[in-house]
Formats: sequence, C-alpha cells, structure tokens
Amino acid sequence: MITKHTIPSDEELTAFIDGELTAEEAARIETMVNEDKSVAERLEFLARASLPFEQAFAPLLRDAPRERLEAMLAAIPARESAKSAAVAAFATRRGLLGALAASLVGGIAIDRAVIGIGRNFSAKDENSEWRAVVAEYISLYTPETLAGHVPAREEQAAQLSPLDEKLGLSLSPEAVALPGIDFKRALLLQYDGKPLAQIAYLDPETGPMALCIVRSDAGPKAPDVESRKGMNVVYWSNATHAFMLIGHAPADRMTAIADEMRGRVAV
Repeated sequence: MITKHTIPSDEELTAFIDGELTAEEAARIETMVNEDKSVAERLEFLARASLPFEQAFAPLLRDAPRERLEAMLAAIPARESAKSAAVAAFATRRGLLGALAASLVGGIAIDRAVIGIGRNFSAKDENSEWRAVVAEYISLYTPETLAGHVPAREEQAAQLSPLDEKLGLSLSPEAVALPGIDFKRALLLQYDGKPLAQIAYLDPETGPMALCIVRSDAGPKAPDVESRKGMNVVYWSNATHAFMLIGHAPADRMTAIADEMRGRVAV
C-alpha cells in the first residue's frame, strides 16, 4: 500500500490515472500531488504520455514472439508486499506488457491508446507541451520501427485522407515528400482531445523523422529550432495549425528540409 511519505512509482501513478486504485490510495496520491511539485510534474507527464504505440507498431507486433514472452511474464511470481496496488495495476496490464516485451525485441516500445492529458492538469505553454509529448514518443522510434516497404502513392494518399478530414488539411503525397527520405506512414493521433497528424519517414543517414501537425489558434510564428530528447526540432505555425519537423539529422539540415517543405504543406 502507498504510504503518505512514499514517492509513488510510475506504476502507481499510472494506476491512479486509470482509476484502478482504491479510494484511500487515490486520496493519498492526490494529497501528494498537491503537496509535492515533483510528484505533480511526474503525474502530468504520465498523463500526457499515453501514446498510440499499439496502433503505430501493429505490423511489427503481429510478428513478435508473443507466446514465448507471455510465458516468461506468467512465470514471474506475484509479490505480496506493501506495494500491492502497483502489482494489481501491473497485472491488469499484463497483456500490454506482453506486447511491450515482444516489441522491444524489435527495438521499439509500446504504450497506451492516445496522446492525452487529464483535464485537471493545464499546460503553461500549449505549443511547447505538445512538442514535448511528441518528442517523447518519437524518441522511441528506431530504424527497425519503420522498416519495410515504402507505400505506393495510392496507399500514401489513402493514409493522408483521414488527416485532411480531421484537421482541415490538404496534404498530397507530393506535398509531404522529402527528397532522399522515405515516406513510411501517416497516422491520425490525438493530443489534449484534438486530432494530431503524424507523418513518419526513414532517413537512410540519420534514422526516423516525423512531421507532426495540430490545430492551433496561437497565430503565425516564424520557424524556430530546439533540441528535445537528443533530436532536433524545427517548429512553426500559421493562423490555423502548428507544425513540427523532428529527427536526428543536424539542425541545419532539418532547417533546410523544413524551409523547403513549409510552402507545400501550407493549409
């Protein structure tokens, strides 16, 4: 059981977010969130970091050695201890952790369903916050994550179509093409209750790269560069959307790619 003076583990905080704790345990964590800034920040991060890995990595998961890894998980003895709540939360996620272990064999990681945030945790800088969440997600990509064939133009267009519909975009395969960098897939995700477009690429020189777009009413902003999770990010916005290009390429190359792309993805 969580004591008042014990810093909650990520498993316990995740169980709190998912509503899987007893009323007493939930009340204790809520008290710690109100009293301890570091706990509140970690809880906010975990709330934001609920990512769509199961959807994104479905092709690799189909080939993962699930049966062997699930057997390994089943062999782990249950611990009767003061942290029974964390064990219970772990047990309810055994299926997901099985997929996690399987996917790690291929060099990837899996988490929960969507990029979300609890309504009780407000963002100080929305544009900065969504970039932080996306960077956390993309940092788990490896070249193996995006291995496989390059979709044909018709398939690319079909993947881009839901993004157009949900975000009011008009993206063609030609508009999002990057010279010398392979288009791999387009996904419709969600951030803070709003649709988020992610177009993933594989650069043969530096690995995974992604263009991400959300609706934004923050107004136009000229391109700027920052570093997140060991990657370079070029971000900008127009009157209706915020954009970010993220990858492991040097900052000057990322800036050149973004400058060349900006005119083509204007909405």
